[in-house]
Amino acid sequence: MSDAFSKIAQLVEKNAELHAHDLALIDSDGAELNWLAYLNGVNEFATLLKSQGAGQGDRILIVGENCVPVVLCIFAATQLGAIAVPVNARMSAAEIGAIQAHANPKVVVYTSSVSVAASKHADASQATEQLTTHGVIRLTRCDSCLMVSDDHLGSTAVILYTTGTTGDPKGVMLTHENLLFAAGASMKLRSITNKDRLYGALPLSHVFGVASVIMASAAAGACVQLETRFKPEHLYQALQKGITVLPAVPQMHALLMQYTEENNIAGIHCPQLRYVSSGAAPLDPAWKRKAEQFYGLALQNGYGMTESTAGISATNHAIGNPDISVGKPLEGIEVRIDTPSKEHEPNTEGEILTRGPHVMRGYFNNVNATLEAIDSSGYLRTGDIGYIDESGLLHISGRCKELIIRGGFNVYPPEVEAAINHHPEVVQCAVIGKTLETANEDILAFVQCLGDSTLNEAELKGFVTDCIAPYKIPTKFIIVDSLPAAATGKILKHKLLDVFADKI
Repeated sequence: MSDAFSKIAQLVEKNAELHAHDLALIDSDGAELNWLAYLNGVNEFATLLKSQGAGQGDRILIVGENCVPVVLCIFAATQLGAIAVPVNARMSAAEIGAIQAHANPKVVVYTSSVSVAASKHADASQATEQLTTHGVIRLTRCDSCLMVSDDHLGSTAVILYTTGTTGDPKGVMLTHENLLFAAGASMKLRSITNKDRLYGALPLSHVFGVASVIMASAAAGACVQLETRFKPEHLYQALQKGITVLPAVPQMHALLMQYTEENNIAGIHCPQLRYVSSGAAPLDPAWKRKAEQFYGLALQNGYGMTESTAGISATNHAIGNPDISVGKPLEGIEVRIDTPSKEHEPNTEGEILTRGPHVMRGYFNNVNATLEAIDSSGYLRTGDIGYIDESGLLHISGRCKELIIRGGFNVYPPEVEAAINHHPEVVQCAVIGKTLETANEDILAFVQCLGDSTLNEAELKGFVTDCIAPYKIPTKFIIVDSLPAAATGKILKHKLLDVFADKI
């Protein structure tokens, strides 16, 4: 894919030529675009951004939620040689302000017609209205845009700001080459063709949505059905109406299953659905079996991060395969395990390192962080702990910073979470450590249950006692209505102690 094109906008141009009248995008309000209209929209938005002074190397901050204008803005910015910086409008004014101050954009675009949150941010910035073929957007021109050298930006197409386990965001610079490689890899992995329809609820402010949905669909000429905000009832309806590829995170699957159970829906009927994936969080065997029984399809797992343009490895299993690894590295990608002995024996745990055309250019305006993340040999330090087994499959044990040390024993949260998630009344959970004055750590489990559940702490503790070693059993189980999550559904563990301070 990267050999054929040098810019991501060329993917849209190719499809407008080959599949001009085929369906390309379905907006959250039901509006449909074919590939010719898609290209015309990109050109329209590029003209609009250029009229605001945007050009080579400028950042275009896109404050919105999933919709056609966000997609068009991403491609339009890069068509001009500018850089798209999509952020989720549901972030607070302070969070967006911090990103804006760091990115120093030339133009800020608000998708106000589809997002109340974006409209509020636009009001605060006194953004002007602009009518486009695809609805009203609002714009703010920033004349103080910082000029950055081409040596630093390179062929950067998109900057994505990560949540980070510490809550301190960094701007990940992804190049056209990164995104084209990811598009081709994702298309090949899922065997996506022009006949497919992908579900687009994963936020376009996140690498999973940008690379694995928008870029992959553009590489194949496939259609994307956009969803502004994930709602399980909307996913249920979409599955009845032609979705063939469902990229998701475990929380989306869990909430869909909860929705059908609470509404007494015996099962789902979606004969067109052929591929279901789960990423951004670990799986456990019981939950995987439950999901496969629910869909009647294999649940494919994968592993990646923003700094690796989403994908590093993925599975390609038949239904019923009990393996819960994240599969083998994708073609063209190197993975190795960094261990103190520097030996690479199977099943030896250490930090996962990866190298290849998927690794980011670096962090925007943060040379020190870039040098810490990417070593002199080009390997990205993922911050994740894992091992490669005898079959070459990569397994994730946990994050370096999430490792809990209790009584001298190492406890990996995913293992404890898997034990808790086995309970039929548990929707999802998150396990973290809380440091004590003795330098030991308490293990806290935050658990979201089904709406009508009466599950209590004692019952949960009794349930996991036979599943995990005594030193891994949480000190406290905190049952909550919902867990703080990013727009992708990924649980924000760094917020748990503050959000539930009154329950600890």
